[in-house]
Amino acid sequence: QHPFSFIPLIQRSLEVAVSYVFTEAGEGVTFERFIVQCMNLIKMIVKNDAYKPSKNIEDSRPETLEAHKIKTAFFTCTTLMEICKRLVTHYFVLTEEELTMWEEDPEGFIVEESGGDSWKYSLRPCTEVLFMDIFHEYSQTLIPVLLEMVHSMQGPTNVEDTNTLLMKDTVYNAVGLAAYELFDNVDFDEWFKNQLLAELHVSHNGYKTIRRRVIWLIGQWIAVKFKSDLRPLLYEAILNLLQDQDLVVRIESATTLKLTVDDFEFRTEQFLPYLESMFSLLFQLLQNVAECDTKMHVLHVLSCVIERVSIQIRPYVGCLVQYLPLLWKQSEEHNMLRCAILTTLIHLVQGLGEDSKNLYPFLLPVIQLSTDVSQPPHVYLLEDGLELWLVTLENSPCITPELLRIFQNMSALLELSSENLKTCFQIINAYIFLAAYDFLQTYAVGLCHSFCEVLKDITTEGQVQVLKVVENILKVNPTEGPHMFQPLLLSVFRGIIDGERYPVVMSTYLGVMGRVLLQNTSFFSSLLNQIAQEFQQQPDHLLGNLIEMWVDRMDSITQPERRKLSALALLSLLPSSNSVVQDKFCGIINICVEGLHDIMTEDSETGTYKDCMLMTAFEEPTWAEDEEPPTEQDKRKKLLALRDPVHTVPLKQFVYEKLKAQQELLGEPGFQALMETVDAEIVAQLQEFLQGF
Repeated sequence: QHPFSFIPLIQRSLEVAVSYVFTEAGEGVTFERFIVQCMNLIKMIVKNDAYKPSKNIEDSRPETLEAHKIKTAFFTCTTLMEICKRLVTHYFVLTEEELTMWEEDPEGFIVEESGGDSWKYSLRPCTEVLFMDIFHEYSQTLIPVLLEMVHSMQGPTNVEDTNTLLMKDTVYNAVGLAAYELFDNVDFDEWFKNQLLAELHVSHNGYKTIRRRVIWLIGQWIAVKFKSDLRPLLYEAILNLLQDQDLVVRIESATTLKLTVDDFEFRTEQFLPYLESMFSLLFQLLQNVAECDTKMHVLHVLSCVIERVSIQIRPYVGCLVQYLPLLWKQSEEHNMLRCAILTTLIHLVQGLGEDSKNLYPFLLPVIQLSTDVSQPPHVYLLEDGLELWLVTLENSPCITPELLRIFQNMSALLELSSENLKTCFQIINAYIFLAAYDFLQTYAVGLCHSFCEVLKDITTEGQVQVLKVVENILKVNPTEGPHMFQPLLLSVFRGIIDGERYPVVMSTYLGVMGRVLLQNTSFFSSLLNQIAQEFQQQPDHLLGNLIEMWVDRMDSITQPERRKLSALALLSLLPSSNSVVQDKFCGIINICVEGLHDIMTEDSETGTYKDCMLMTAFEEPTWAEDEEPPTEQDKRKKLLALRDPVHTVPLKQFVYEKLKAQQELLGEPGFQALMETVDAEIVAQLQEFLQGF
């Protein structure tokens, strides 16, 4: 808390702590809690940034330099070597109690080992954290000491020589903890091939401490330095160890498998030959362990494997799919285990794709329970439950009555207005893409009411999310969608007329209104009349204000799709004899030319311009090996885009046809007079785009 006030006490504190913990002085008089406190005191002095000078000494405070001087004087080479040796050869050694626990309660032994803040009060984690901090701080002095210890442990050890085996375990532990510091000093690949691999194959029961420690050690080095070509050898070793007679060894092997599969350099094709056996053995391990914490741990390993191999998992998951409902039932009192099951289900659904529909009898009640805010478990399960709900919809080939029914949970979730709102909106979108007609028939009224409530008190980003959902509804159902969400569209119209000040909100408003104007003219007229009554203005006058605001705020719109939509929507007002529309003709043409600039790209082969927004008919998508295959929802979105005017109507042709119709309506002199209201430069650009018509 107050490092500089502590400086006068550094010397004495280190003397007392080190003499009691690392010399004979402490033998017989110290006890575990005292040792932990002493070690934590040493650690805090070693690690404290206030006691470390800056690279540029002049920038350091005098107090910092004083503290650093005291530390340097105290931590001589001899003292550091003694501390390091004593940590490794005394404190790292597995005690009688630990070895008994290994035999009698292997799962408890594994859990005892785990991290978090346990170093603050538990001896083993405390010694390991102190070792890592001292090794990091004084690596140049300590690397040779540790390498000498490793050298002394070369070659196989007699399986009957318990003391030497325990000593080897401690040295390997130190090499694992100091992996990053030893990067340049240990050729781990050679060591793995020439010694460690052989030690993993010693199957004698007395050698299990080393089998377990070596597979742990490899897990520590995977992300530091481990050649990709050696992975298959490691997979074979793990496969072997997952069948070890000792449970601790099996669990440790599963942990190293997770670290290997989760690593940046993981290559699926190397792993596939082992996938079936690996998955089956992990599943057996999941059944063999009894404790919740261990089951969670093994489930996380399984999840990780499923996530990394994606659709390749499909042939092998039958056993897990049958077991998870039973595990879910058994874990009623254990919400954290249920969270792990939800995570596994998320990865399973993603791996199974459309085949995940076979899981619905189990999956849908799980989603129902996890996302029901009236049920107590939702406090733990909601976040993962929502994620599972979303991936289930994204991978669903078709709607089912049960899947539709779960949406009853949504209105209460929207009322919560929690950090999960974004996922809720994604879920609503997924229903719209999956089964717009059935979904909107059942839930549109309630959804519109929920949205109106949510919009009263929400961030700008949240507003945009809501409006994007409405935009999607208008995309999938331009005929009935606007009627269903009329109250919301009224407030969108008001927002545009009032000149909404947030560009991102204004852009979304214009996107929504563009859809209505382009795809449902009669509804747009009724909306205009309704707002005109409310504002006590003439509809034409209001339309003029709308177009003016649209032209003025066009720069708020950054997405090319929306910019093209704006051009199409405003052009759809033509041909018109309405004086207001003719009055705003110049602005409409400006937006069209801007839109053409945005989306027309030159075809290098023909030298002509083409509309880059146009999409061709549906082709079976192809994907690279490192890409996720498209979900059912991706396919639905592609089909929807093929019905969207933005992707089906060529803007250039639309401009030409609308201008031609306007010319025919007004006659040549009238049309020329109209064109003269447009800037000559803009007209020239327009003519260039329209060449060839």
